[in-house]
Amino acid sequence: MKLLRYGEPGHERPALLDADGHLRDLSAVIDDVAGDHLTAAGLDRLRALDTSTLPKVAGEVRYGPAVGRVGKFICIGLNYADHAAESGMAVPEMPILFMKATTAISGPNDTVTLPRGSQKSDWEVELGVVIGDIARDVSVEEAMHHVAGYAVINDLSERAFQLEHGGQWVKGKSCDGFGPIGPWLVTRDEVPDPQNLAMWLEVNGHRYQNGSTRTMVFGVADLVSHISRYMTLMPGDVISTGTPPGVGLGQKPPIYLKPGDVMALGIEGLGEQRQAVVAHPRDA
Repeated sequence: MKLLRYGEPGHERPALLDADGHLRDLSAVIDDVAGDHLTAAGLDRLRALDTSTLPKVAGEVRYGPAVGRVGKFICIGLNYADHAAESGMAVPEMPILFMKATTAISGPNDTVTLPRGSQKSDWEVELGVVIGDIARDVSVEEAMHHVAGYAVINDLSERAFQLEHGGQWVKGKSCDGFGPIGPWLVTRDEVPDPQNLAMWLEVNGHRYQNGSTRTMVFGVADLVSHISRYMTLMPGDVISTGTPPGVGLGQKPPIYLKPGDVMALGIEGLGEQRQAVVAHPRDA
């Protein structure tokens, strides 16, 4: 299944994409694409629906973040060896974890407003993993049973905030609008091998990132198992699994986002995003 949320920010409604590519409203069935509706039992109930009986959504709509009420937004740093190299950092021996504030979450095609004073805002296409059943210290062999599905994420990053403002990376990762998720959540059964997905990102039509999840240092099962050792993963928690090379920081010289830029990105089978970049009102 492809589950999604549509409507104005803060007022999104749940929906699914049917086999013919039509949006079908799920509001009479579930209150949101969130929580227990993402467990194995919850997804089975949705699969049992006769989608032809669900109301069609007419006209153009805004896609909201594909997952609602996200409790934790966990990110993995330097999870592609070639991205670590372009960043001038060593490949980690264990997954590097950091958090992204849930207030950064936005729709896949929402406008990205640069934070006040930003000079080094950057892009990162990433495979997002959405947790289904609760995962608490699960083994690698058990881990995939706790995954509801996958989504495209742009892990936007303000590099000066991240690397030059003291503290940990969260400062540069958590600006409003710096976590587009979607356009939809593709359930695990439709992605037989999450470690073999092509991924790409362009800015103003120029392709900067052109990679594959094949080159991840730590795969999805390893990450879910590892993270669940340190914290309980709840239904709807999101893991952003790292980015392949081609970020702005890695260009020679570095290239960063500026007002007027347009990002386009996607992952094989998971859809595409498109975001226009604008200046912060106090910088305009």
